[in-house]
Amino acid sequence: MDEATLQARLIAILHASPRLMRVLTLARALDLPDWRLVSGAVYQPVWNALTGRDPDYGVKDYDLCYFDPDPSWEAEDAAIQRAAAFLPPEFAPLVEVRNQARVHLWFEDKFGEPYTPLANTDAMLERFVSPAFAVGVRLLADGAIDVAAPFGLADCFAMRLRPNPRRTIGLKNFQRATASCLARWPEVRVVL
Repeated sequence: MDEATLQARLIAILHASPRLMRVLTLARALDLPDWRLVSGAVYQPVWNALTGRDPDYGVKDYDLCYFDPDPSWEAEDAAIQRAAAFLPPEFAPLVEVRNQARVHLWFEDKFGEPYTPLANTDAMLERFVSPAFAVGVRLLADGAIDVAAPFGLADCFAMRLRPNPRRTIGLKNFQRATASCLARWPEVRVVL
C-alpha cells in the first residue's frame, strides 16, 4: 500500500476510537504550542484494528508532546498543571504532557543514551526506538487529523518492530520496548 492509503487508513482507525478522539479534541482545545499526540496512543489502535481487538486495548496512556522553547522545569510544570486542571477527571491521569525542548536535559540519565536538543516536536519522532512507534497526530481546527511519520507507516501496519536506523545505540531500550509490545500483541514481528 502507498503512504497516502496508509495515512487514510490510520485516520479512519483513529476516528473509530471514541476515547482517542476525545483526547485529541481536548488536546486541540488545550492548544499547547506545536503539540502532537504520539507513540502508543497512535500505533496501538492500529494494531488493535489489525488484530480485531477493542480500539483502546493495551493503551496505557496518552503522550501529549509539545514544544515551548523555554526549557525550564517551571514552564513545563505550568503546562502540566494547566492541562491537569483543564482535562476531565477521567482523562487527567492518562494524559502525560511533556515539553520536547526539555528532553535533552534528562534523557541520558534515564535511558543511558545521549540526546541532542530538538528544534520542534516532530523532530522527536525521528528518535523513537522503532520506526513503527514514530507516528504522531494532531487534530486541526477543521476536524482533519494531521499525521507526522518520518519513517512512513509501513512498519506500523505490518506490526513490524525493527530498531530505528538513525539511532546508533539503544538496543537495550529497543528490546525493553519490544518485550512490552509482545506481551500485549503476540502478533508483532521483531526484526533485528
